[in-house]
Amino acid sequence: MTTTNAATAPSVVSGTTDVPKSASSSSLSSTTGSTLAGNFQTFLTLLTTQLKNQNPLDPLDTNQFTQQLVQFAGVEQQLKTNDSLSQLVTLQQTTQATQALDFVGKTAVVDGTTATMKSSSATWHLNVPTSATVDISIANSSGQTVFTGKYTAGAGSDIPFTWNGQGNDGTQWPDGKYTITATGKDASGNSVGVAAQVQGTVDSVDLTQSPPLLSIDGNSYTLSQVKSVVASSSGS
Repeated sequence: MTTTNAATAPSVVSGTTDVPKSASSSSLSSTTGSTLAGNFQTFLTLLTTQLKNQNPLDPLDTNQFTQQLVQFAGVEQQLKTNDSLSQLVTLQQTTQATQALDFVGKTAVVDGTTATMKSSSATWHLNVPTSATVDISIANSSGQTVFTGKYTAGAGSDIPFTWNGQGNDGTQWPDGKYTITATGKDASGNSVGVAAQVQGTVDSVDLTQSPPLLSIDGNSYTLSQVKSVVASSSGS
């Protein structure tokens, strides 16, 4: 695809930051578990005392005794299940943190249409399923269209499109966030879906959040938002 500038530079994507989960749910679960465990121990104490002091002429109803024992046995099993689930959640969080740390210093590719222009250069990567004529429209952070163009693209993925920040009237737009809209039509005039991706280097990871958040030039992403990750080239 012909682009408006041959020079490319890693672009920055805009993302969303998940709101951290409240600790109230885990606190409630812990409190409930303690209460159930306490009730179970109290039941055993009362049951033992009752058996020791029951009237031989009027012993405890065996049916009622069996029902109570089965109910509290079920509660005990549920408590053990909850403990096991908590351990699995902790293990999953540890695994996610380890995976996130491995992303630092690498280039993350994210599905998205917003890139940050730096030094008059913004780059997107387009996925075109079949040869098509692609209409490009770029808008600034205020939603104002600053550039439009029509290009011929062959079928392929990760086709770079770099914009040099110049509008159709020659205006040089300032660095900042810009959003691309790409639509395509094949030789028969049928619409062709064109997907855009942006990429940037992961510079840090916030492990205080669950799941951990990757930081790409000040924008945060969860692991599920990352399309792919490639090792950044190192200078010799």
